[in-house]
Amino acid sequence: MVTEADWNAAALRLLDDPYVFVATGPRRHEDWAHDVHAVLYRAVPDPRGWIRLDAEISDIGGHALPAYPFDPPAAAEMPGRLYRLEAEAAAGALAVMTEEWQAEPAPVRSRSREGREAVLADARTLLGRYGPGARYWTNATAAASDPAPDFVGACLEGTRSHSFLTSAYLGGLDLFDDLGLIAVSDDEVGVFWSIGAY
Repeated sequence: MVTEADWNAAALRLLDDPYVFVATGPRRHEDWAHDVHAVLYRAVPDPRGWIRLDAEISDIGGHALPAYPFDPPAAAEMPGRLYRLEAEAAAGALAVMTEEWQAEPAPVRSRSREGREAVLADARTLLGRYGPGARYWTNATAAASDPAPDFVGACLEGTRSHSFLTSAYLGGLDLFDDLGLIAVSDDEVGVFWSIGAY
């Protein structure tokens, strides 16, 4: 069982970056895309009160664009822009979210085996919150034909995706790429997103 302290510490170690979004919301609909929509629009709190990471980037959008930096498709269209992932591939997707989009070549892949395993352990801790029956989706096109792509091997630079980002130019920030992961359990939806920005 993942505790709040374990989850919060893993989230901060792994994904505490100005251009990463981490939030969980309640599962209220049979069609979980409506619940993901509510999380992206910041319309629901974390049902357990655990840490949420998005303060810096959401401040840029302010009230003008409540979903900033996202321009999510309508809930009915969202599943068409996502692909199913196996649990270990989902952990790999979270692991590469620790990378910088342009500055580092492939820090997760190039770490020592122990360092790479520590990053993947934090990713598994985050996913452990949603339980063994959780299902995972990504916007990465690598999962279109394979639910177990090697995200760590490809790294962020080699990962193409259907973008969920807005084209609005706010606060002098250009948004150029993104990698998202959605976790769905019977009770919660978790949304993890890494955003390339400069």
